[in-house]
Amino acid sequence: MNARRSLVALVACCAAFVAGCASLQGNDPLQVTVAGIEPLEGEGMELRLLVKLRVQNPNDAPIEYRGVALEMNVQGKTFASGVSDSSGTVLGFNEAVIAVPVTISAFRMVRQAIGMATDQGARKITYEMKGKLSGSLFATKRFATKGDFELPAPGTTPTSQ
Repeated sequence: MNARRSLVALVACCAAFVAGCASLQGNDPLQVTVAGIEPLEGEGMELRLLVKLRVQNPNDAPIEYRGVALEMNVQGKTFASGVSDSSGTVLGFNEAVIAVPVTISAFRMVRQAIGMATDQGARKITYEMKGKLSGSLFATKRFATKGDFELPAPGTTPTSQ
């Protein structure tokens, strides 16, 4: 009889686990933008920056995180990456600013400069930022955003509106 109770308890736990996982689905994705960038002291042939991310949680459930990873790509190539062991909570229907130090190697900077110089007709710069807020086993939240911007034509000055 004990084996039967154990089996029933195991099945009940599995059912609760599956139901819990199913309830995690359907959340809206995080909205993450760059809120600011500050210089940090680098070493050798690298540039270090502190990227401040504005993380908006469009869901009613809070998001707890214990670590952040970030990768920034320009023109389809990795430009900067970084991690932080910061932890905290982004409350439901709220936002938080999270700072992540990133590194840009001199080789990546040179590669980007050469790529832009050889493609002189291109005035559009494409970028992508992706990363994750690390949580418990099933609570890690990934984010990604991408876009492009136009460089001003040579000899023109930007106009303010």
